[in-house]
Amino acid sequence: MDIRAKMNGKFRDLQGGLFLEVTKADVGEGAGNFMKAGGDVMAWADMYFPDPALPDSVKQAMHAAIDSGFPAHYVMPIGQFELREALAEHFGGMTGLSLDPSRNIIVTPGSDSGLIYAMMPFLDEGDEVLVPELCYPSNLLNPKLLGAVTVTVPLYEEDNYQFRLDEFEKRLTPKTRMVLITHPNNPTTTVFRRDSIEALCDFIIRNDLILVSDQAFHEIIFDTIEFVHPCTLPGMWERTVTVSSISKGFGFSGLHIGYIVADDRMMDIFYGGAVNIVGAACTLSSIGAIAAVKDKAHLAANIERMDRRRRLAYDILGNVPGVRMKMSESGILSWLNIAPLGTSEQVATHIMEKARIMVNQGVPYGPHGEGYLRIVTGCFARDEDATLRFERIRDALLELARARGLC
Repeated sequence: MDIRAKMNGKFRDLQGGLFLEVTKADVGEGAGNFMKAGGDVMAWADMYFPDPALPDSVKQAMHAAIDSGFPAHYVMPIGQFELREALAEHFGGMTGLSLDPSRNIIVTPGSDSGLIYAMMPFLDEGDEVLVPELCYPSNLLNPKLLGAVTVTVPLYEEDNYQFRLDEFEKRLTPKTRMVLITHPNNPTTTVFRRDSIEALCDFIIRNDLILVSDQAFHEIIFDTIEFVHPCTLPGMWERTVTVSSISKGFGFSGLHIGYIVADDRMMDIFYGGAVNIVGAACTLSSIGAIAAVKDKAHLAANIERMDRRRRLAYDILGNVPGVRMKMSESGILSWLNIAPLGTSEQVATHIMEKARIMVNQGVPYGPHGEGYLRIVTGCFARDEDATLRFERIRDALLELARARGLC
């Protein structure tokens, strides 16, 4: 029996899709086997990986829940009320919005499922989604999985990857239904500035579109750069779906808790399909997430440490001949232009072979990613351990630079 012939066309040709693309630099070894062989992985956007990361506040809440036996039971498919309440307070504190935990928040088992669920009610077969790239790879794939068409809109390094409105205008068609952004940007770490966001939102309103704003990194912003939540701008609350999680700012990727914030009219639809599509988030993770979101000291400590970390990465890697990088504006990543040293695949493979460190090639983040690398600078709990890895990457890059006569 030809199983693939029976599959939906949207899935038939994936063959691992996003996962294989993002891990292509692995040259055939699994990440786990690579680590067992003495290698390090700085390719998962997972703060402090592979070191322990749970603070006492979260441990105590989860231990108490286990002792009570409660995690054996489901929470509501839309999310435990106490967690929705904590998330409404947290997001409201960042935005100034007054959110009803029973009308404006839904919890999802991680933000990846939340991201595709956020798009599902608005797209029919053949609809078009404008996706600025470079971007999170799921932004390129998710519209296709829903039967829609991904229309990429280029972002340019010389603009600090801000939006060029004319690039959106010339790709607009009668089939355009949605704009999908990652804000702050992954992989470039760019924070879209107020004028850039306002121009995009004006375009969205004028053309009666929906905005899905993936904001997984929005807690960690550096250099007092203003972060503008699109849903707070005039005319945008009723047409914006915001997706976030506790994975990045709070450093709890393994708890796998995401959430969607939206107007109650949209949320009615999300609530209606929750049990069929996203199910119920893990009960124990939900209890841990409540403690995490309430632990403001832990979040502040994460931001402070990631500020140090991005500076270390910049100081160690930024002066390598043939490498161009800006200090990160947000999150737990660094984005490096390494085009003078070789292709993304060549340089990533060299780093893996010489430094024994796996980093991300730029190509999975969009066509404009060739010649770039993404490094997860937030790996490892201790700055000293991260510094040793940055120095190994630097030495591998210097070897390439010398081979090309750049130093």
